[in-house]
Amino acid sequence: MAVRINDIAPDFTAESTAGTIRFHDWLGDSYGIIFSHPRDFTPVCTTEFGAVAQLAGEWAKRNTKVLGVSVDSVGDHQKWKRDIEAFGGAPAEFPIIDDSSLTVAKAYDMLPADYYTPSEGRTPAHTATVRTVYIIGPDKKVRLTMTYPMSVGRNFAEILRALDAVRATDGVPLAAPANWVPGQDMIVALALTDEQARERFGELDVRLPYLRFAKVGGK
Repeated sequence: MAVRINDIAPDFTAESTAGTIRFHDWLGDSYGIIFSHPRDFTPVCTTEFGAVAQLAGEWAKRNTKVLGVSVDSVGDHQKWKRDIEAFGGAPAEFPIIDDSSLTVAKAYDMLPADYYTPSEGRTPAHTATVRTVYIIGPDKKVRLTMTYPMSVGRNFAEILRALDAVRATDGVPLAAPANWVPGQDMIVALALTDEQARERFGELDVRLPYLRFAKVGGK
């Protein structure tokens, strides 16, 4: 069954490059990003994991823990990390879990449609996880999902921007407009009257009766 926005993220226990992870306990009061990839020692995945390693300081500034999911073993992950670090030029310190049982891939619906077809003629590609991203809040609820085909590498600058938007709007009557980046004006929710919005956020930039901007920053 698909994991949807505001669902409680499925909990799991798995072995990883950082030892045994009990997901909800590991996440604690942090935000979390789970991202899956088809296999170790593959070209697009190596570039992606290198990009995640390069952003270690950015994740930390945002109180966010990052977790990679793969169907390969921890032993393979440890060997592959050397390639990731060589390519990315940064240590890959985030955990990568062993999901050879497909427990996490199934719980988070990371498998392509072909996985659910009859097994006759099925190849390993049919059971390879697609490039899925979940942003999860400290309350363990799913805040955002993105899914890419295996042929398209993810844009981690956009994932970072989306994380900023999620954090900036979490629990407050604001929304991020198209192409928003931290420091830009945000949209005030329609749940607030103009008077309430001004009392809370100050002067408004009213473009349309239903489109009001306020000068607020990201968290």
